Amino acid sequence: MKAHDGMYIDGTWCPAASGETIDVVNPADEQVIDRVPAGTAADIDTAVRAARAALPGWAATPPAERAARLRELRDVLIARKDEIAETVTAELGSPLAFSQAVHASVPIAVAGSYAELAATHAFEEKVGNSTVHQEPIGVVGAITPWNYPLHQIVAKVAPALAAGCTVVLKPAEDTPLTAQLFAEAVDEAGIPAGVFNLVTGLGPVAGQALAEHPGVDLVSFTGSTAVGRQIGATAGAAIKKVALELGGKSANVILPSADLAKAVNVGVANVMSNSGQTCSAWTRMLVHRDQYDEAVQLAATAAVKYGDRIGPVVSAKQRARVRSYIEKGVAEGARLVAGGLESPSPQGYFVAPTVFADVTPDMTIAQEEIFGPVLSILRYDDEDDAARIANGTVYGLAGAVWAGEEAEAVAFARRLETGQVDINGGRFNPRAPFGGYKQSGVGRELGAHGLSEYLQTKSLQF
Repeated sequence: MKAHDGMYIDGTWCPAASGETIDVVNPADEQVIDRVPAGTAADIDTAVRAARAALPGWAATPPAERAARLRELRDVLIARKDEIAETVTAELGSPLAFSQAVHASVPIAVAGSYAELAATHAFEEKVGNSTVHQEPIGVVGAITPWNYPLHQIVAKVAPALAAGCTVVLKPAEDTPLTAQLFAEAVDEAGIPAGVFNLVTGLGPVAGQALAEHPGVDLVSFTGSTAVGRQIGATAGAAIKKVALELGGKSANVILPSADLAKAVNVGVANVMSNSGQTCSAWTRMLVHRDQYDEAVQLAATAAVKYGDRIGPVVSAKQRARVRSYIEKGVAEGARLVAGGLESPSPQGYFVAPTVFADVTPDMTIAQEEIFGPVLSILRYDDEDDAARIANGTVYGLAGAVWAGEEAEAVAFARRLETGQVDINGGRFNPRAPFGGYKQSGVGRELGAHGLSEYLQTKSLQF
């Protein structure tokens, strides 16, 4: 059996117990490009049993050896970078240049960072008359979304393996081919059988079975707040740890002293990248009322120029969701200045880059996560008003602040109730913790903070 025909359990490729499959559709042309197994609770159980059997050996493997395997995994991903980018483009619809620059490259950097952390992290420390020992939490159930298919996998699997955990991965059914490539890379890197397992399938079937399985010690989920709430409730009933990276409605606050043109142009690009399918996207642009009209004009112009660089959204369902929010924006009185309901292409699940002006904080498009290429621009009167608006949602995942002086931007950023803030266009850092306040999640990913999610602590007193 070819790897792309199956699931990866205990070091071998296999079909689903049911024999059923799921179509994988290219969102750019709406054509079926492949099929993957539709895993069920029975397949999840087989994978979890394999992970539990492999756990003692992998947990006892010296950190230096785990680091070596992660370095090998990184190297395999580097060697297959072009194939990864092409696969993401085929099943997600991302433009190839973006797939190469982001979808394939960022996970490689993250894998490398965890190879280094596995070798250098202090798994023991002396505290007075105690030795504090960190050990793997156990079997991890990882449930990942479709918007950054490889990055989300690596951000969970790499720290879990570095910690000494074993993993069962249930990737999004929209983008399972990238997960299969990752499983091939795991196998090629020499990671022992059972340490990593892949079960493809539907969320309500395979995903729910993984979250509920008594053999799973930690559920790490990235996706919507609604599903995260369900997983949290399921895990809570079993007193099981969860790590949840959920929705966002991040604010891009442009203070009066900022370079307005730069802040607006970068802000528009941030929202439109990956067709707006980014949980941390700055989907609310906050501009002082004295600069508001100019900002709106700049944003509308930038969005139109961005139109030929944007791919489709992932599915017909997602396109319908985004369009419903555009309709709500118009119905609630927001002013459409770019984009809208008309598709820029007769084929594929495309949504035009869309910008709304005259958005008020209470509007649906200013409160709810749209997950498409839609920007809302809001006015504020002063910094207190800007902080109130920025913090006025149930989310707190990311954000941005622009000002003429860095100190001014930092001072305002400290007022934001959010897990990560970019200052004057600060670059992504794969070693900095990422995660949210409020209903944007529980826990952190990336870097040492991400590693700690997969460790539990034992104190030995002498």
